[in-house]
Amino acid sequence: MPNIATVLKAEISRVARKDARAETQPLKKASSQYRSDIAALKRRVLALEKQLSRVLKSGRKASAPEEAEEGAGSGLRFSAKGLAAQRRRLGLTAAATAKLLNVSVQSVYKWEDGKTRPRASQLPAIARLRKMGKQEAAKRLAELPG
Repeated sequence: MPNIATVLKAEISRVARKDARAETQPLKKASSQYRSDIAALKRRVLALEKQLSRVLKSGRKASAPEEAEEGAGSGLRFSAKGLAAQRRRLGLTAAATAKLLNVSVQSVYKWEDGKTRPRASQLPAIARLRKMGKQEAAKRLAELPG
């Protein structure tokens, strides 16, 4: 016949495991649900980030034609070497070029060195300078005050 202490100990242990299991089972289910919710949220965030990226890319493409319609620098490019070569071709000093472009002499120097770039509003004037010849540049300089 088994010892009563052993039977009592086994029964207490069984009841304790049953109670512990009853207490932890809802926590396990909740934890599992939370993990699946987190995974779903991560998937949604990833999808939204991709969608945002597509919208931003299409927004840039859509904004480019709007800028072109405004006429401010539409399709105009700037090259520091090109500006310096154009100035030499016309036989102009940096001061004379600055006067024609209605900017400071320092701006012309910095543009040619590649330290800065002209504003979009200044690109049309630079484009007009490219189309000028020596005589036209001299004529325009003579027309300007000062």
